[in-house]
Amino acid sequence: MNLGLGGVSAARGHADEEYFGNAYDQRVILRLAPFIKPYRKLAIISIIAMLIYTLTLVVVPWMIGYGIDEFIANKDLSRLNILFVIFVIVSVINWVTNYIMQYAMQKVGQGVLFGLRKRLFGHVQKQSLSYFDNTEVGRLMSRVQGDVGQLQEFSALVVMSLGELLSLIGIVVALLFMNVKLGLITMIVIPILVVIMIAWQRFAKKTFVEVRRRISIVNGSFNENFAGVRVVQSLNRQKKNLELFDEKNLAHRWSNIVAGRYAAGLLPAVDILTAVAIVLAILFGAQMVESQEIGVGVLVAFIMYIQRFFDPIRNLTMQYTQLQRSMASGSRIFDLMDRIPGLEDKENAYEMPEIQGSVEFKNVRFSYVEGEEVLKGINLKIAPGETVAIVGPTGAGKTSIVSVLSRFYGVQPGNGSILVDGIEITDVTRESLVHQMSMVLQEPYLFSGTILENIRYNHSNVSDEQIILAAKAVGAHEFINKLPDGYHTYLAERGNNISLGQRQLISFARAIAPDPKIIVLDEATASIDSHTETLIQQALKKVLHGRTAIVIAHRLSTIRGADKIVVLDAGEIVEIGTHETLMAQKHLYFELYNKNFASIEGL
Repeated sequence: MNLGLGGVSAARGHADEEYFGNAYDQRVILRLAPFIKPYRKLAIISIIAMLIYTLTLVVVPWMIGYGIDEFIANKDLSRLNILFVIFVIVSVINWVTNYIMQYAMQKVGQGVLFGLRKRLFGHVQKQSLSYFDNTEVGRLMSRVQGDVGQLQEFSALVVMSLGELLSLIGIVVALLFMNVKLGLITMIVIPILVVIMIAWQRFAKKTFVEVRRRISIVNGSFNENFAGVRVVQSLNRQKKNLELFDEKNLAHRWSNIVAGRYAAGLLPAVDILTAVAIVLAILFGAQMVESQEIGVGVLVAFIMYIQRFFDPIRNLTMQYTQLQRSMASGSRIFDLMDRIPGLEDKENAYEMPEIQGSVEFKNVRFSYVEGEEVLKGINLKIAPGETVAIVGPTGAGKTSIVSVLSRFYGVQPGNGSILVDGIEITDVTRESLVHQMSMVLQEPYLFSGTILENIRYNHSNVSDEQIILAAKAVGAHEFINKLPDGYHTYLAERGNNISLGQRQLISFARAIAPDPKIIVLDEATASIDSHTETLIQQALKKVLHGRTAIVIAHRLSTIRGADKIVVLDAGEIVEIGTHETLMAQKHLYFELYNKNFASIEGL
């Protein structure tokens, strides 16, 4: 089927993950143990409760059979009353232990879920940007939500499966204990049931995988089309997208219908075998009652046991499939957690002293993809308090320079070094380095919360007064004060309830509020209007004073104020100088100015 646009990545990126593992994977079990350990007392309580609960289930038919043969047949109603009281006590114990088992395992499951999500979230945050460049957000969400959710049920599944297995063993023992001959006769149907279960498992497994694959395609289509809703509506493609979505949705519906057929087909087969086993018990049991080999109570107990015998088998089959999913989810989670974080500090890394602001690149080589260098032996010195503009054609490596400086990406050993105040940046902790730096990106990203919280963000020591001063410095104070709640105005996701220019002004305020010694502007004025840019340009003169600034820009007004301009081409520095010097040389900068900067400046 032609999937069309929307959801194709889901089909390719997620379908390969929708596989079933083994019902028991020792590696996953061992890795889960530390997460279960803090709740081991609850787990033990749940197992004990499960054992008692299973015992109460198995003993009830025997009690009924015993009561019929020993008390009712002999008309001993006084002792039957005692049995009734015992029966009520057993029923209460059954209810209480079932409640304790379920409650304890829910607490264990939620605890494991909490610990896994926390560890996974922290681990993913340590990955370098190269990991996020090559990994779909949907796949990460699948790990944190879907796979962890599958493992949440694991502990409960193990206890339930163990209970079902013990119940099954208990029923078999009870049947053989009451009468070996009749017990073996009624269990003749078991081999047939085993064959049915094996065949059902093989076909049902394929359909369940297909259902998950199809829903990933549907979800992918939702995500892709809604994320790109502006493009969809601007090109008026709603009708075509609906047709394509309808195809995917229909395929998902059909895969669910097929899965439903298999699920529905199992129950009648089990019910038929249950009926056959009961009929065999009645036919042969009646003859034994007549010949006084067994009592009527034993026959009644046999029938009750047979009815209960097939429930654990049916439940174990369903739980086996769920255990396979849990093991597969656990395997995927721990594969991710075994990935070495790209932003992890060296073992002997130390805290970065207070930065003065000098930056030096020494023969730095860097590539996103092995064998394709984007930085080719960069050598650059920036003095404290100096403003350096980096220009060059698209793909020259401008953003890559500031990315490796901020340690978003790591420079491999032997590919040069980056020094701040003469200290190799990989020798210090990233947190202590980046805490003294700030960056403003082309696309401002604000978080759900108040303006005050967004400007302060990770710098809890920044006072409200410092935040207001930072906002005034970048020209944001005036518009913030006009908002209904001022600095306490709540921003929607990504700050979508204010304009793009206002978002960028808040980003600038966030960057300078903690008083960084190094500030990076990565085309920070590229996506804002000329009026807002004018405000920012005026503010930059004050903001950058006394700070080391690295400015990636495509507008001449930003570049002219720089102490020096670095011109990149194909990952190499080809020119360094002031605007006037570079214009006089009439090389690449001269061409860029005439082709781009001059035309932009004239707009």
